[in-house]
Amino acid sequence: MVLTSFISYLSLEKNYSQHTVSAYEKDIKTFAHFALQEYNVENIDAVDYTLIRSWIVSLVNASISNRSINRKVASLKAYYKFLLKIGQIEANPLIKHRALKTSKKVEVPFSEEEMENVLQQIEFKNDFEGVRDKLIIELLYTTGIRRAELINLKLVHVDIETNVLKVLGKRNKERLLPILGSTKKLFKEYFKYRKNIQEISDKDYVFLLKTGNKIYETFVYRIINHYFSQVSSKVKKSPHILRHTFATHLLNKGADLNSVKELLGHSSLASTQVYTHNSIAELKKVHLSSHPRSRE
Repeated sequence: MVLTSFISYLSLEKNYSQHTVSAYEKDIKTFAHFALQEYNVENIDAVDYTLIRSWIVSLVNASISNRSINRKVASLKAYYKFLLKIGQIEANPLIKHRALKTSKKVEVPFSEEEMENVLQQIEFKNDFEGVRDKLIIELLYTTGIRRAELINLKLVHVDIETNVLKVLGKRNKERLLPILGSTKKLFKEYFKYRKNIQEISDKDYVFLLKTGNKIYETFVYRIINHYFSQVSSKVKKSPHILRHTFATHLLNKGADLNSVKELLGHSSLASTQVYTHNSIAELKKVHLSSHPRSRE
């Protein structure tokens, strides 16, 4: 197996995040373990599709969702594509594989009222943690940045004089985002509190715990879940729903799809179009209430 070379390729040439690279590595090792245990195959580099199909069947029998199975198979497909690229194999055994059918996942964004209730009605503590939490919610909603982008945001990326935020997205793709007046005000307030932290381990990063370490994924999720549970009965309350809300509210107010695509940092319009179903629902409502024929 040339797994080590593949992992280096993902990290150095493809610029994938460590989280993504780890997921690829885990999926491939899981398949390798299956091949060894079930078929006594020690090297998965030259297997045929029959063995891979057996693995897929075993995953289905283990009640793993089709969506998760497709992700695992995609990791394996990328591995064989790499082997083909370096001349290690002559054909990708997954070249004709078709992904398992999955149901479309519709995520419900927060309403404008829910956003207003969180940012205006909830009393955040007037201290470092309270101001930080409010700024995190405000920033996710007003810029649409991803959770990982928020966590890795550095002080040098925030220019509150020109109201611009520099974000390093997937594959280190850089984009500039505007900072709204309300967000700028919170940034200034937060930085005042941040200066009073005695020992800062991760001094380059914007968002910190009161211990001086930078925030982490589960922590951000807990903040969103905690505050939105007070105003919303929606089942899913996560940082990604705020990104979804950002895009939906912009589209509902007439923003064009290309502009939203750039703000979100998507590489193609297809990725942005998943956010349009709610704006279409809004358009239907306007159409129904405004068109003369709707009363017929």
